Amino acid sequence: MKVWWVGAGTLVAALALATSAQASNGYYTYGFGTISKGMAGAGVALPTDTMGTAVNPALMAHVGHRLDVGLAWFKPDRGFTADTPSAMPAGVPFIPPGTFEKTDDFFLIPHLGWNRPLDATSTIGVSIGGNGGMNTEYDVAVFGNFAPPGVTTAPTSIDMAQLFVGINYAKQLNKEHTIGVAPVLAAQRIKIEGLQPFAGLSANPNAVTNNGYDYSYGGGLKLGWYWQATDTLSVGSSYQSRLYMTRFDQYAGLLAEQGDFDIPPTFQIGVAYKPTPEWTAALDMQRLFFSDIKSVGNSNDMVLTPGTISLGTDDGLGFGWRDMTIYKAGLQWQANEDWALRSGYSIANQVVPSKQALFNTLAPATITQHVTIGASRKISERSSIDFAASHALNERVEGTNPNTPFQTGSLHMKQYEMELNWSYRF
Repeated sequence: MKVWWVGAGTLVAALALATSAQASNGYYTYGFGTISKGMAGAGVALPTDTMGTAVNPALMAHVGHRLDVGLAWFKPDRGFTADTPSAMPAGVPFIPPGTFEKTDDFFLIPHLGWNRPLDATSTIGVSIGGNGGMNTEYDVAVFGNFAPPGVTTAPTSIDMAQLFVGINYAKQLNKEHTIGVAPVLAAQRIKIEGLQPFAGLSANPNAVTNNGYDYSYGGGLKLGWYWQATDTLSVGSSYQSRLYMTRFDQYAGLLAEQGDFDIPPTFQIGVAYKPTPEWTAALDMQRLFFSDIKSVGNSNDMVLTPGTISLGTDDGLGFGWRDMTIYKAGLQWQANEDWALRSGYSIANQVVPSKQALFNTLAPATITQHVTIGASRKISERSSIDFAASHALNERVEGTNPNTPFQTGSLHMKQYEMELNWSYRF
């Protein structure tokens, strides 16, 4: 059993890091755990499975001795449209007119969670999974007109993936209150191609583009609280600190703060209500602080002027993303002893401002709404199968940028995901 556990954990970790995806809320996944995903990611106040470490570490004191192993199939359709420039003076850069999309690929994203009681009131556990990512590849030199012919290569692409490992301790203080703490270890990788025209604007011209994969490692802390207020009402909240990561040295000339790409802090609070034994409703609010990370939050609508340094510095170009507030609502119906059915909906503000369209052609993270369904089927006294499916509704952002002043365009994305999980209760 111990050998199997170490081997399974290593395999899932390797697979998760090797998987790249354009996650749903910015570059965060919309939820953790198949049961929670069936309710649009709601569940900070609802103990369900061992991926609870990623949602609220305090929940793990209430899920028992349990193992969860799952796999998601994820298909993002993303791209941009560049309109034909009008009345453009000679020498002004522009993006090739047309619609450019990446719709022909999918990603497999595994997860694994385990939890074990230490005594009647405390537990330890671990959750391993993908936190988020970005992946877009266009077969053309998107920024070819920003440099003389032959300078810019195709494809134009970004590939970024994140893996987290949360190590959980939860303690039930009394019948009402539980707290949890989880050191979070993280790894991420990135590869960027096709940005040769911007090397001359960088503090480190050799670390802008086409340097293969670079890796970054670090961690932080997640704290959680769970309150069983009444027999029918529970409240939960969690906070994850900024995850401090080593720099991407191979892209230190592109990303702000010399390649710094820390993972932003996040806060989540919510309630769960059981009006009857069969029905449960959950409502969460989550806040993602993208603006705390300069490589993500710094503006990219500054005018790029030859002879100036605009990339790789503390105030260098970023993606211009706003902080994001997400509202998640989920409903569960325990139809009978063997079946539970779920549905959910989430909505968020737009993270990409309309004037930040330059580098966001690489990362058109325009998604603001998710519609989800889910189900669980008991297959024995100790095991069950969970299922969740989501559709992130197509979202289009009309975009401009002062570096292409005579051109308009738009960014767009929609997503599909299906996830299966097998759970075993010891």
